[in-house]
Amino acid sequence: MSTIMKIGIVCYPTFGGSGIVATELGMDLAEQGHHIHFFSTSLPARLDNKLPNIFFHRVAVENYPLFQYQPYALALSTILGEVAERYQLDLVHVHYAIPHAYAAYFTKMMLREKGIDLPVITTLHGTDITLVGKHPVYKSAVEFSINQSDYVTSVSESLKRDTLNIFDIKKDIIVVPNFIDNEQYLPEDNLCCRENFASPNERIVLHVSNLRKVKRIEDVIATFNLIQKEIPARLIICGEGPEWEVAEQLIEEFGIEDKVKSLGMVNDLHAVLRAADLFLLPSEQESFGLAALEAMAASVPVVSSDAGGLVEVNIDGVTGFTCPIGDVEMMAKKSLEILKDDATLNAFKERAKAQAIAFDKKNILPQYEKIYAEAIQNKLPS
Repeated sequence: MSTIMKIGIVCYPTFGGSGIVATELGMDLAEQGHHIHFFSTSLPARLDNKLPNIFFHRVAVENYPLFQYQPYALALSTILGEVAERYQLDLVHVHYAIPHAYAAYFTKMMLREKGIDLPVITTLHGTDITLVGKHPVYKSAVEFSINQSDYVTSVSESLKRDTLNIFDIKKDIIVVPNFIDNEQYLPEDNLCCRENFASPNERIVLHVSNLRKVKRIEDVIATFNLIQKEIPARLIICGEGPEWEVAEQLIEEFGIEDKVKSLGMVNDLHAVLRAADLFLLPSEQESFGLAALEAMAASVPVVSSDAGGLVEVNIDGVTGFTCPIGDVEMMAKKSLEILKDDATLNAFKERAKAQAIAFDKKNILPQYEKIYAEAIQNKLPS
């Protein structure tokens, strides 16, 4: 095994892509023997802190009445500095630029006063650049903190292009895509989950998201409505979010209440994915499309929009299809093309799984380890 590293990982604790990737990355590195220190406001959704070599540090933000908005970045930079000094961390890897890269820079400056050099790796995930980051209120600070990072990575070529177009970036941006553990998606003989959702002659269409407006849940419902008019089908929706009421109204309007099932937040998503025949992801914006990759790892073809990094994951005509954003008719047509017969569906399933293997953690993790090793090697002497 390579030299043991002590790594700080900063992420948000939610089910969003950046938090999931950061958590899976940390747990995989810990499994290899590295010491991983997580920093977040609460325990990340997928983090098993009972595993060896994993430490969790809660970023506690006191509710001080003077502040209308509590200073999270200040609290983060403080605890990051204290832990880095106490445990002699080799580096810190922050996921999602806002405000993590900014807080890490101030930690770095505080430690430098003590003769300690703490390399900072910043991974850009999407809306930290394309939505929040480019807002005039934050743009200059985000640009500064990215440029002050020792290494910058992006989860897709699309996001790298967006970042270079939006900001004046002096650093090289290394594309390290999101990854999947394909062993978690091995097929099982007993797919009891499927018979709970549909009859043997029905196709199962699946959508998983946080149901925000950018996910275009109304397009999911409208696409499925056209699909179910042509073939027996059921729609499963996993996730919770602000657009669920919109979805419910549309389901009622189409009169398909008996064909749509909402599961809310699902812990064992793998079982649901394995039961599906098709995954719909009509997002308006996706820097990568981790949900699509998870579906493909379960051998589920994807019909998605052509937004952002989705075209790098879901190969049009191979693993599924990509369609113009909002083109419900085309999405339904392409879905039916996949679902029309078992032979066609199985061919798409095989190709989807093959593409997922290319993004396996065994191929991606060494890229991060290489960056870590270079960052440590280039540290300033104490």
